[in-house]
Amino acid sequence: MFLHLDLDCFFVSAHRTLDDSLFHIPVAVGGRSNLNIFSSKKEVRKISSNSGAFVSTILTNEGMKSFKDYFVDENGKIRGIVTTSSYEARAYGVKTAMSVNEALKLCPHLKMLAPNYPLYHDLSNKLKELLIKEIPLVEQFSIDEFFGDVTGYIDEDEIVEFAYKLKRKIQKELKLPVSIGIANTKYLSKLITEYAKPDGVKYVSRDHIANFIKNIPIEEFPGIGKGFQSRLKGYGIRTLGDVKNNQKLFYSWKKPGIDLYNRICGIRDNKLTTFREKKSIGIGRTFDVLYDREELRRRVIILSRYLCFLVKKANVNPLSYHIKIKYESRIKSKNYINVNTIFNELDFKKHMAKLFEENDNHPSHGVVQLMISVTNFAKINEYTYNLFEYEDNLKKRELTNQLQKVRAKYGVDVIKSLSEIKNDD
Repeated sequence: MFLHLDLDCFFVSAHRTLDDSLFHIPVAVGGRSNLNIFSSKKEVRKISSNSGAFVSTILTNEGMKSFKDYFVDENGKIRGIVTTSSYEARAYGVKTAMSVNEALKLCPHLKMLAPNYPLYHDLSNKLKELLIKEIPLVEQFSIDEFFGDVTGYIDEDEIVEFAYKLKRKIQKELKLPVSIGIANTKYLSKLITEYAKPDGVKYVSRDHIANFIKNIPIEEFPGIGKGFQSRLKGYGIRTLGDVKNNQKLFYSWKKPGIDLYNRICGIRDNKLTTFREKKSIGIGRTFDVLYDREELRRRVIILSRYLCFLVKKANVNPLSYHIKIKYESRIKSKNYINVNTIFNELDFKKHMAKLFEENDNHPSHGVVQLMISVTNFAKINEYTYNLFEYEDNLKKRELTNQLQKVRAKYGVDVIKSLSEIKNDD
């Protein structure tokens, strides 16, 4: 038996734990690309300890900023998009990914809040700790979603009562509303949660699943993308009931088709992922068009410092470094290099600066996005080296480790290289 827990309007609900005046009014939390990491001004930023959070790992608390300070740029233009809206705001048509400007036109009295990522991560961590004490197996699916496996722990005739008891405990200890879907398999419990909202519990037994899913559009099932939706509709498959009636077709598509069919029909979907091994670590920013190559190189170095901190925190040794440059004309340039060395900040910054210079293939075009990442993680005994390079790299690694300790205590921006300092700051 599986439970899927989804925190209702999580970012808004998080702010409501601190401010009662936000209840029963249209509220939304908006976001902007966090470009202040490129500023030379002092600001305290934290690194999330929540590996399952699935949002920015670099946490800046913008929540104390006013609407004008956060959403209005230097030219007086309203910036940002809606990341979460309350049900009161949704009644006016305010939706996730809508521009803040459009949201305010639909709902002029909308209360727009700047994000407070440390608060969200703290509450998400606390909820996970609470669930681990109450449920034998817990999987964090996103910052505001969790799966729980209570097979053999809670009897079927007690599962709804257990879910309501869990809801009351979460409300009492964390002041957060949560919706809970219950089914005999994992992804069906997630589907059912949508019918438990807002702030409710919904249970569909194994015997009633076929009738429950019969007329549900395929768009509502988690994991069916728009491309696959179009493909299914080409076969006349528009509902989950249609899927159930086309087993041979799905099984002919081998593993992807078989897995999807089994998930929809509640077959052998009974394993939680309690640990996810990182395959890559990355960071990037989107910004207004920028032509100044010196400033772009400076931003690559700053992103490299942040990424280095994340790599060291994850305790991995990447052997592949990647960069992606996106231009105003929608042209993209990307490349990578493979290295055979102990990871350290000094060499990493040099490699990334060189990658940018060698792959800035359209120097007359403005750049609107920079993304860097690392992959191909190895243990220290899984690559070769010559003795002289090894000793030199050990010294650089030790320097990086000392920088890591200082930044972990005082903030990622406490120590910067001279090349990161902007002359006009």
